[in-house]
Amino acid sequence: MRALGALGLVPFFAAALGVMFLDELLHAVSQRAFLVYSLAILCFLAGTLWGEVLGSRSGGAAASVLVSNGVVLFAVFATLTAQPLVAALLLMLGHIAQFWYEANLSWRERWYTRMRGWLSGGAVIAHLMFLAGLIYRA
Repeated sequence: MRALGALGLVPFFAAALGVMFLDELLHAVSQRAFLVYSLAILCFLAGTLWGEVLGSRSGGAAASVLVSNGVVLFAVFATLTAQPLVAALLLMLGHIAQFWYEANLSWRERWYTRMRGWLSGGAVIAHLMFLAGLIYRA
């Protein structure tokens, strides 16, 4: 899980670097790839919440499903703004919110929460790099 998680950060950083250093078409491709990948990862993370609570009858299960749906809808809205700067900022906030919610779940294993912490931190850093690249290039 840790290795796959770390590999999952590679597209974030590659696309952020593309936005910072590539020109014209490759810059545009990097920009779109970053935003779509961020959306995809948020959808994946929301889906993991569903998987964890499937079959559970606790009140926490309903909250997790509602939060996961809310994060996905928020991320889709962010992407549909068609403003890369706004979309990236909102997606970054979605990653922070997703981690904050997950970190406060009582049933989570500590090692998993720590892993999600550094992965979310990496995603936030990549978003900040992406935002810096957009601002610098503007």
